[in-house]
Amino acid sequence: MMALHPKIIDLTLDRMWRLLAALGHPERDLPPVIHIAGTNGKGSTLAMIRAGLEAEGHRVHAYTSPHLVRFHERIRLGGALIDEAHLSALLDECYAANDGAPITYFEITTCAALLAFARHDADFTLLEVGLGGRLDATNVIERPALTVITPVSIDHQQYLGETLPEIAGEKAGILKRGVPAIVARQEEAALGVIEARAARLGAPLLARGQHWHGWIERERMIFQDERGLLDLPPPALVGAHQVDNAGTALAALRALDVSQEGCAAAMRDAQWPARMQRLREGPLVRAAPEAELWLDGGHNRAAGQMLARALAALPQGRPVHLVCGMLATKDVAGYLAPLAAEARGLHAVEIPGETATLPAAATAAAATAAGIAAQSAPSVAQAVAGIASKAPHARIVICGSLYLAGQVLRDNG
Repeated sequence: MMALHPKIIDLTLDRMWRLLAALGHPERDLPPVIHIAGTNGKGSTLAMIRAGLEAEGHRVHAYTSPHLVRFHERIRLGGALIDEAHLSALLDECYAANDGAPITYFEITTCAALLAFARHDADFTLLEVGLGGRLDATNVIERPALTVITPVSIDHQQYLGETLPEIAGEKAGILKRGVPAIVARQEEAALGVIEARAARLGAPLLARGQHWHGWIERERMIFQDERGLLDLPPPALVGAHQVDNAGTALAALRALDVSQEGCAAAMRDAQWPARMQRLREGPLVRAAPEAELWLDGGHNRAAGQMLARALAALPQGRPVHLVCGMLATKDVAGYLAPLAAEARGLHAVEIPGETATLPAAATAAAATAAGIAAQSAPSVAQAVAGIASKAPHARIVICGSLYLAGQVLRDNG
């Protein structure tokens, strides 16, 4: 399939429409779709929505990206990860139907997921946008049941535009005429663009701060909308930003008429690896037995800000040391700047097997420029061991890329 990939990624839906037509248009035969776009928080929000729906007894398909350890993580059929034989057969079928025409890896695998979803009964389909929204491969559903836009920030400028309003316009491309839309906390410039598009389409907008609110009070998640107030367990996912994501998920669940018990399960039961995930076992933990190890895959300025806030909210007393590896396509300076106030030091690593990895020396130089004492390390394992030898009780945070997080989960399993 990779041999079919265009040399330049040009965002367009033409290749999707061609292959979907050859497959008999499976996108027209899906269980009700909840379509989720945004820069940060898409996966966490989807995980909470899925937990709430499944607690109500619903069978839920889910499509997410990227995967961390195995490709199968991207496709859940009725709640279970797709199995190897089924995935292979679907990819073979899509490859044959594509008949050698140029198509991206994400497009052809998205077609495989839609084909699987159309052939298996379920009550809902959760689709996470891969890149942008308007021209993303998932944006082929004529009338979803609900759309959701999580916080929009600067990322992927080479594809989506240089300014926040331009990027918000691409994300808002998932809005559909007459379909309700849940909108998370947004900067004013982004919210204005989303509201304008919703008005043009007659899409009812349920926006945070206007139609619903979510906050933590006395260690409980409080959600309020026009239907009333919910007093729920706090989100299982760690970090102040997850409170915002929880509010977005709850607004979506309320729009889908999920009960208070289902909403409570969304808070209590959601799992989403590599988003402020505490590592509690494995070789890395054994190499630093007195330290705290955390794993986070955020990789843009907004993710750096969220991680900094999450670290500031944790119990104090442990020095924070970062093990950071990033892709060369990311804004390393923007990501690291918010973390300078929290981090005592940083070990820079390269991401194994990734040709687009930023050299460790470049990451270390960016950290030094941001005010973080930095050095390079040959690997995550050596970085963790080096930190633990000098600061046994450190809080060690492995961060900077989902690709790095996936490698850590593979190696530390």
